[in-house]
Amino acid sequence: MLKVAADRQKNYADNRRKPLEFQVGDRVMWKVSPWKGVVRFGKRGKLSPRYLGPFEVVSRVGPVAYRLKLAKELSGFHDVFHVSNLKKCLFDETLIIPPGEVQVDDKLRFIEELVEVQDRKTQLRRSKIELVKVRWNSKRGPEFTWKRQDQMQQKYPHIFPPSAKTKPVK
Repeated sequence: MLKVAADRQKNYADNRRKPLEFQVGDRVMWKVSPWKGVVRFGKRGKLSPRYLGPFEVVSRVGPVAYRLKLAKELSGFHDVFHVSNLKKCLFDETLIIPPGEVQVDDKLRFIEELVEVQDRKTQLRRSKIELVKVRWNSKRGPEFTWKRQDQMQQKYPHIFPPSAKTKPVK
């Protein structure tokens, strides 16, 4: 009875599973962050970039592991990846984003780079909240977000002149 249930469950799993195999020389995309809830470039969900690449498959290391040819900018990362972190790439030369243009930290999250403060405004709720409109460095074009000024001053003190410092909000 237990064998019948196990076989049935295996059959269900195998019907949904798609075998992923790559050949040497194939182009694949590398999944940047397999963890949910990581914010990239201030965007969440379906708008956040999830893959880097394309990278060339150099060799097959095991039944589910592949060695990729990574760029020099990504030399700090191990070059062997599990097949679940790879996706076949329909390679198009015109759409390549060089890895030097995308900065990734040691936890595989994108690094945001503040360019300048565009605008300021005060929002009134129970107390005054000073907001700044910030322009971020992005290769897809300018990205703007509204952030709290006191938090931005702590994170990026070199952007704000000493006269722009505000008192902490109580």
